[in-house]
Amino acid sequence: MILVPFFAVPKDISHRKLFVFEHVRRRLTNMPFCPECGGEMRYTIATKRYACQSCGLTVSHQELIEMRDQMRPAAETEEEQRQKQRKEYLKWWLSSKKK
Repeated sequence: MILVPFFAVPKDISHRKLFVFEHVRRRLTNMPFCPECGGEMRYTIATKRYACQSCGLTVSHQELIEMRDQMRPAAETEEEQRQKQRKEYLKWWLSSKKK
């Protein structure tokens, strides 16, 4: 866990603001998973890059978003959507005939 030096926190900050400040700092410094190995990602403010604690992968925020988008399953093709609609229609049609 990366700690903020005491001099980085303003002296007149309220407890609520301190909680929000700590929450924002944690969100910036910790990313849950590495797209390569699944390890913990940490944000380094000096380099403005995320680094994996397990495999050492370093990426910018934009690169991290792009990598995660590539890992998502592709959207259904038009043919798959048509087949799904046909199955749903057939299921509806057969269920209405039972009555």
